[in-house]
Amino acid sequence: MTTVVNVIKQNKTEWHSVDWQKTNRIVKNLRQRIFKATKNEDWKTVRNLQRLLMKSISNILLAVRRCTQLNQGKKTSGIDGLVVLNPFRRGQLVDTLSQFIPWKPLPAKRVYIPKSNGKKRPLGIPSLIDRCLQAMVKNSLEPCWEAQFERSSYGFRPGRSTHDAIEKIFCGIRPNGKKKWVVDADIKGCFDNIDHEFLMNMLGNFPARKLIYQWLKSGYIDKNTFNPTESGTPQGALISPLLANIALHGMEQSLGIKYDKRGQIIGNRIVIRYADDFVCLCETQEDAKTVVNHIKGWLGQRGLQLNREKTKIVPITEGFDFLGFNVRHYKDISRKTGYKLLVKPSRQAIKDIKLKIKQVWLKYQAQDVKTIVAKLNPIIRGWANYYKVGVSRKVFEALDAWMHKRARRYAKRMHPNKNDAWRKKKYFGRFNLERNDKWVFGDFHSGIHLLKFTWFKIKRHILVPGLFSPDDPNPEVKQWFRDKRKRQSQNYKSSVQKLAKNQNFVCPKCKESLFNGEILHTHHIIPKSIGGKDTYKNLQLIHLFCHQQIHHG
Repeated sequence: MTTVVNVIKQNKTEWHSVDWQKTNRIVKNLRQRIFKATKNEDWKTVRNLQRLLMKSISNILLAVRRCTQLNQGKKTSGIDGLVVLNPFRRGQLVDTLSQFIPWKPLPAKRVYIPKSNGKKRPLGIPSLIDRCLQAMVKNSLEPCWEAQFERSSYGFRPGRSTHDAIEKIFCGIRPNGKKKWVVDADIKGCFDNIDHEFLMNMLGNFPARKLIYQWLKSGYIDKNTFNPTESGTPQGALISPLLANIALHGMEQSLGIKYDKRGQIIGNRIVIRYADDFVCLCETQEDAKTVVNHIKGWLGQRGLQLNREKTKIVPITEGFDFLGFNVRHYKDISRKTGYKLLVKPSRQAIKDIKLKIKQVWLKYQAQDVKTIVAKLNPIIRGWANYYKVGVSRKVFEALDAWMHKRARRYAKRMHPNKNDAWRKKKYFGRFNLERNDKWVFGDFHSGIHLLKFTWFKIKRHILVPGLFSPDDPNPEVKQWFRDKRKRQSQNYKSSVQKLAKNQNFVCPKCKESLFNGEILHTHHIIPKSIGGKDTYKNLQLIHLFCHQQIHHG
């Protein structure tokens, strides 16, 4: 029998009056204390702090903000049909969650999304109350495990990314090293098959372990039919990536990988894991086969198994694809080793981006230039920023040439009776004054123009050091992540970079990093309605929801 959460008639929480600076500070402070206590193995203090954080009104506020404002699925309801999209209802939701009311998780709603291989990926969408509770529990559970996770894990962890995993591979497989063989592995249906009992044993005496167990066993509704879940964590649940990382914790130790005091690997293996995808770098083919056999048994304890189709052992001279990149040793007689290591966009990644861009050109082929450019530029910027950390110059040039042909095709379709010279004069010019390029596609009236892939400079990614985590209160670690914020601004256009630098890369309202994933808006300090100007002195970068709060106030 599901307990119904009563809705409070009179709001105690005024959403637009929330002090987000104080809220973030309280949660961040508690997370850091949990991290420190875990490092010190003071488990009693860890549990007390976790209970305190789960009951904290600040944690509830951040959970509601995340689930109803920040997450992409905020407009998608679970089986309860509940969606909260206005400030008054958010305040009601906070007040409801603040009351201690027994709650039995509802089954997830099963939906299917298409995969690149033509198949469909099943997702389980929890109810809104369950999503908020999961966000609260995750905030309490995550810092404890961040203090324990191995340095080889990069997926779905704060302060870590796919680029860190790729850079780790680059450092471990250089031509002058001994690692010449690669186990390119994939876990079959990882999220759907994790053994519940094993996972609960890993969680130990975490205060909300019973609630997590109920989420795992809550089942899902597919075509109006209830289906129980005997294993796995539902893809689509907010807490699932963390639970998967907990279940896969210990892979490094199992493979006998150790580190010296300087953080250098001792042994003949290196493993790099991003969620359920991982690679192991070995010195010999025989050792690679040993690793595969060992991992099969290790995964079996967790109810998991390797995907035979996607798991392979290859020499590094043959190369392999990982997280959209292709990693391979190429022959180069000019070098002492006779080889050079190149990390490039994979063929599949290039094929996918061409298809995505082509679909936009076709969909908006009858629209004006401004509409097409507005749709294409975010795609180009995102793809180029992701792959600019590799050897991508030639790929960028080839994509620009391909884009130029599509732009000329668009111009010819719009004006079939005009000649090439007339179409060039109307659609192509030197829109970007910083570059001597007269073949930029755009609109002369507005100045809006299409970005080029080659405008994004190739730049190596700086690998996150060792066990560094944003939850670590160590001043050295904090400074490293502050410097990382500054580097993140380079992914934006120059005007955004300049404003961010003027603000020390911090939102002036909530005092959080500008580049925490939230949408950015430009705020006029002196409103234009009373004479404010569009100058850098009168402009601030601010998070979208902070901007809304300012104008509501």
